[in-house]
Amino acid sequence: MYFGYGSGDGIYIILLLVVMGISFYAQSRVQKTFNQFAQTPVASGYRAEEIAQQLLNRAGSSVQITAVQCSLTDHYDPKNGVVGLSTQVYGQSSIAAIAVAAHEIGHVMQYQEGYAPIRLRNAILPVASIGSYAAPWIVILGLMMGSFNLAIVGVVLFGAMLVFQVVTLPVEFNASARALRMLEEGNYISYDESDGARKVLNAAAMTYVWAAVASLISFLRLLALANRTRRN
Repeated sequence: MYFGYGSGDGIYIILLLVVMGISFYAQSRVQKTFNQFAQTPVASGYRAEEIAQQLLNRAGSSVQITAVQCSLTDHYDPKNGVVGLSTQVYGQSSIAAIAVAAHEIGHVMQYQEGYAPIRLRNAILPVASIGSYAAPWIVILGLMMGSFNLAIVGVVLFGAMLVFQVVTLPVEFNASARALRMLEEGNYISYDESDGARKVLNAAAMTYVWAAVASLISFLRLLALANRTRRN
């Protein structure tokens, strides 16, 4: 039976459940930390979009800034050259808001400078997108057909998604480091405010860490299933 549980299956499932639980906690931690520092305005009085625009001007960037709906949906769209700031960030002058806005400008700087990890991530993205949806089903189909070659194709596709998430880690941490440096060098935040901004950005970064760990466990699980097909 290809779907019978092996001795190591329970371990993978338990590990994945534990990591998923930690990931949910990390997500809630992001919102809690953001809310905490969203109540503290920066002494400079600048709003998040004002700081973001000034940082873009200093870099000679033509990227536009726009408000987007929903909570913490902040992002940079390199295709259209637009930084979207959520309603919790745009128009706000809190420590949390300017930290998030500066983080997105950090991504703009990465693209502008040709930051190597973000170029690699973009190169992997097409295969990773396929792998995130199709890979498990391909592995299952390989198991049903008793085809190791087909199953391993699914494993490789899922591996591309894992690599994408691993490469995302330096991209996110670097954008946060750039954000703090730009805010401090521009005197937009004080030393005490910088500590709060760092906590907001670190909480967000940890969600990417645990997502990568969960994908690693899933990858190992799929690889084990593919190898079982070969043995059978």
